Amino acid sequence: MEEEIYYRAVFYGISPSDSIRAFTMNVVETLQEFWQMKQARGADLRNGALVIYESVPSNAQPYVCYVTLPGGSCFGSFQNCPTKAEARRSAAKIALMNSVFNEHPSRRISDDFIEKAVAEARSSFKGDPEEADNPNTGIGAFRFMLESNKGRTMLEFQELMTVFQLLHWNGSLKAMRERQCSRQEVVAHYSNRALDDDMRSQMALDWIAREQECEGALRRELNQAERELESARIAGRELRFPKEKKDILVLAHSQVNMS
Repeated sequence: MEEEIYYRAVFYGISPSDSIRAFTMNVVETLQEFWQMKQARGADLRNGALVIYESVPSNAQPYVCYVTLPGGSCFGSFQNCPTKAEARRSAAKIALMNSVFNEHPSRRISDDFIEKAVAEARSSFKGDPEEADNPNTGIGAFRFMLESNKGRTMLEFQELMTVFQLLHWNGSLKAMRERQCSRQEVVAHYSNRALDDDMRSQMALDWIAREQECEGALRRELNQAERELESARIAGRELRFPKEKKDILVLAHSQVNMS
């Protein structure tokens, strides 16, 4: 309750004591209200202000729940939750904390932010330092995409960023480079595409092909993705990229088992 009061006080610009009297809704409702208010204030939410919850199927505790915010960011329950309702509240809590923090000016895409993000991407994928300034590389395309979205916050930008992280992870950006596609063409194409079932299915087909070339590659990648997602969830980090990786690999694995 104390945390919820604090979030409301920060968002609405009132004192915590006043917020106790003014608000009684729970953290799940507060999170939805937060994003509806942002949309009403003019935030560019292409897919609307709906907050989406996804409970992991389980017949026993601890229960796990994921929440996807408008803009594409994803968070998960980070506590040991004895009920499904508690898992939803846990996910909403960490998502609301990040939503409030996202209002800080440091979360807007700026020149300094771009330099840090590119350095982290290069480190994650063990890229050559020179790739960041090369327009024909995945890291170079990532930089161009960030520069094209200066001024937006990271939570508002997350889905587009996840699309390019997945394209880089999946090898699609490299394939586009080999087909002589320019970074402007790639960014323009994917900036207008949603991260939907069609895109996931196409990436799953790529992993099925890899499995056919090297038996066991899919299972190894899936095991790693599951470990990464679990570690990030417990740590309370943003989860869209690791969760999408796992979902794509699970889809590919199920199709391989059916064949």
